[in-house]
Amino acid sequence: MEGFPILTTMLLVPLIAAIACFFVNAQTARLLALGATLIDLALGIALWLAYDIGGAQWQFTEVADVFAGFEYRLGIDGIALMLIMLSVFLMPICILASWDAISKRVGEYMAAFLIMETLMIGVFAAQDLFLFYIFFEAGLIPMYLIIGIWGGADRIYASFKFFLYTLIGSVLMLVAMLWMVNVAGTSYIPTLMQYDFAPEAQTWLWLAFFASFAVKVPMWPVHTWLPAAHVQAPTAGSVILAGVLLKLGGYGFIRFSLPMFPEASAQFVPLIFVLSVIAVIYTSLVALVQEDMKKLIAYSSVAHMAIVTAALFAFNVQGLEGAMVMMLSHGLVSGALFLCVGVIYDRLHTREISRYGGLAINMPRYALFFLLFTMASIGLPGTSGFIAEFLSLTGTYQVSSTVTLFLTTGIILGAGYMLYLYRRVVFGVQVHEDAAAMTDLNAREWAILAPIAAAVLWMGVYPESFLAPMRADIAALEARLARAAPAGDAHLNAGEPRAEAANALAGEHEGEGEH
Repeated sequence: MEGFPILTTMLLVPLIAAIACFFVNAQTARLLALGATLIDLALGIALWLAYDIGGAQWQFTEVADVFAGFEYRLGIDGIALMLIMLSVFLMPICILASWDAISKRVGEYMAAFLIMETLMIGVFAAQDLFLFYIFFEAGLIPMYLIIGIWGGADRIYASFKFFLYTLIGSVLMLVAMLWMVNVAGTSYIPTLMQYDFAPEAQTWLWLAFFASFAVKVPMWPVHTWLPAAHVQAPTAGSVILAGVLLKLGGYGFIRFSLPMFPEASAQFVPLIFVLSVIAVIYTSLVALVQEDMKKLIAYSSVAHMAIVTAALFAFNVQGLEGAMVMMLSHGLVSGALFLCVGVIYDRLHTREISRYGGLAINMPRYALFFLLFTMASIGLPGTSGFIAEFLSLTGTYQVSSTVTLFLTTGIILGAGYMLYLYRRVVFGVQVHEDAAAMTDLNAREWAILAPIAAAVLWMGVYPESFLAPMRADIAALEARLARAAPAGDAHLNAGEPRAEAANALAGEHEGEGEH
């Protein structure tokens, strides 16, 4: 692919198709959207196959001068590659999920999704600070429109809440970016990742970026926009919101907060751990009492993403790898769970758990898919959720066994609410005739659930294929963080001396001639 601008092509294909969708009829718009997303998926697979795992950190770079002080710079590392693959994998599934469910203003709906795909890929591929910011913020607009136009009864409230929460935090990030460029003399992200800002400045810069990324994740207590947005969004909107847009916050921590402000990141590790623990336990308890399936899965998303933030700030390889796998796994599993809700919502037009029951009798294939994704959400060995939780907890344990204990409590609660949901929907006695009369999966629904099921099992059985492209980048980030890494308590709790203390003691003895 040398010389071929594959990243720019991946940006242009959905963008051109989006423009065309405004001028064609509904069915043609659907076909255009599906075709464009499948082309991007094919390009993404080619990108993955051509990625040199042992090569340079930044590959497929493209540079063009736009105007003085601003350059169009694209390029990816292994972390960006995996998140781009997640985006292009879910987009054709979202188009298929909307095939029959969306009947009004179909061209505009498909255009909104295609524009969002361009912006999501742009976020992960951007190597210029301001280009990243443009993609990062512009992604709000199509999702705002998708919720506000094609959402449920309270769509206006949900869309405004989503937009305001995510926009306000990003204003502070823009101010911090301007200051950074002024001090460092460049807006080139790879250079800024190695630049040593003054420790006192790092604190304020970290807080400014945190204001944006914490809302995007979302972290407790700024998570309240998410359940409202999920409940009101159409099925495909929920899939892409949970599958990709929540990952922008985690990607922001990995790309900016940790490498650019390592000392400040270490300073705020206790804050991140406390907020993550509260989120895991609190939102899991809230999920247990939900009667709306979408709202339950939305609260579970907050809990799973809280494990991501805790693992990221463990400052070790296992935590960073676990956080990345958790983001990929959660993108697949939560998206699939929302699709499972959408399948039965399209038939009965209600998300109330009490309106279902006994679906294993008349929808056995649906019950099987739903079971797989439920178990993956819980972290059953052999699914993507297991390796994600295992690595994440291994990383946090090295820093704090107490935090890990609380995170594990949240995982146990997660098993409670997910199994409780599955039992009430799939098992039991069929008391509603309309639910008992629902037909099993059709060919289109097979086409949207089967690929995700295959990916969930693939990641669970052979995670190395997903970890290998990211390993060198995660190791480089861990080396950058090593100087500020917090001392862990796990070894102390196990009755073992801290490695640093042991080394210091050995040095003293050597100086005294004692061996």
